[in-house]
Amino acid sequence: MPKGYVIFTEAVDDPTGMAAYGRAAGLSIAESGAAVLAADPRPQVLEGTWHGDQTVVLEFESVEAARAWYESAAYAKAKPLRQAAARTNAVIVAGFAPRPATAE
Repeated sequence: MPKGYVIFTEAVDDPTGMAAYGRAAGLSIAESGAAVLAADPRPQVLEGTWHGDQTVVLEFESVEAARAWYESAAYAKAKPLRQAAARTNAVIVAGFAPRPATAE
């Protein structure tokens, strides 16, 4: 089963509010067993237009685990803090799982 990733792009309007969100979300992330793979306040855009001024990537054991965290009661307490402090895009994506090689 491939890993699940939650990716946020955030246009932060209230840094103090985002700090409060970070503390609240951090607890729920730790409880879920997820890992923060990236939290970059200045992503380097290579092509196109990127939303926001901060990008965060979380890794979960599966897409189902990522969805369970996002919909959890623990994260529900943090989510309104983020929504009040930043304009955010969020996605869940499945990790790449290479197909086994087949004999020709």
